Amino acid sequence: MEFRFTDEQQMIRETAASFLADCSTSAAVREAMVSESGYDLSFWRQICDDLYLHAITLPEEQGGMGLGYVELVAVMEQMGRYLACAPYYSTVCQAVPALQLSACSQASPWLDKILGGTTAALAWIGQDAPRCDAVTATFEATANGYRLQGDYQLVVDGHSAEILVLAARQPGTSGTSGISLFAVDATAQGISRQWTPTLDQTRHLGRIQVDSLLAVDACLGEAGQAGPVLEQVLQLATVTLAAEQMGSAQQVQDLAVEYTRERVQFNRPIASFQAIKHKAADMMLRTEVARSACYYAACVADEALLSGEQGGALATELPEAAAIAKSYCSDACFRNAGEALQMHGGVGFTWEYDVHLYFKRAKASELMLGTASEHRETLASLLLDTDQTEEGALS
Repeated sequence: MEFRFTDEQQMIRETAASFLADCSTSAAVREAMVSESGYDLSFWRQICDDLYLHAITLPEEQGGMGLGYVELVAVMEQMGRYLACAPYYSTVCQAVPALQLSACSQASPWLDKILGGTTAALAWIGQDAPRCDAVTATFEATANGYRLQGDYQLVVDGHSAEILVLAARQPGTSGTSGISLFAVDATAQGISRQWTPTLDQTRHLGRIQVDSLLAVDACLGEAGQAGPVLEQVLQLATVTLAAEQMGSAQQVQDLAVEYTRERVQFNRPIASFQAIKHKAADMMLRTEVARSACYYAACVADEALLSGEQGGALATELPEAAAIAKSYCSDACFRNAGEALQMHGGVGFTWEYDVHLYFKRAKASELMLGTASEHRETLASLLLDTDQTEEGALS
């Protein structure tokens, strides 16, 4: 596959980069990350009102830009480069696809609100388990709607989002079976939330406890049938998270190279030392390979969304492409951040330099939506299933 940006895609990428370079500065990030919400509202309004970046994947007939995941990945790359403290990932990369892929009339009013700048979050984790197995919240149908009970952990922007998309399962089910998605107002009765401080101060997570009676129209689609939808949403979110990691890997590389050109030792910049050149070359190689994996996964995501159930061979590669992108980008981002710390020397660990912020983000992102090892296990199982299918066909 020969991949090149169109003029429109290049413009979106450059616009996002220019805006974030000006507005998501080190000072702005440090100011936002210590607040409870984790972001500056005026910054979020600029993203929505001035650039309209939150509407990238929303259809044109609904007022969105009608674009795809290549454009979204281009934006997420820049979000990672500048550690943007905004509810962009939670809203656009998690909640929006959950509402869109539900393909039901109940989702339209919520998407309209998001189009107006309302923030949203997707909650599904109740325990440490792979993907849909992590859903432990339960729901039961009642005469007036659905009784939902659950304790959601590590919800990105869950404590501050205005709309919540909650995953819950029918009692006694497991895996992707029996899962439903519910869209609710975050201030609804029976919902309590709190901020959960973690290693990465630039991305805030929340805990959501729910014991509430929800209206019938809160359920997105047919009850108990949203497991495959949630699985695909998490795969799409994995692709965009990998893009963010790739952007961070690029930025720590740039920061390290810039510092080594300025740092003088033995009457010469340390960038001239061969050992430093080797480290910089390795960092660049990891970043470029990560970029290729991310944009290929973005192309696969676009094909999967356009094709739906009628998807061809490329559309069926989404689980594999997402796993490749996340496993490689997790390693590339964390290793680049570690190399950048070493190339900065002792000052790399100090509060005044930003490298430690990227190092923390790299580690936290590595653990989110599956570690590199877990995704490599996914790839192994996919390859083994493919091999077994081909052997069966030949026999």
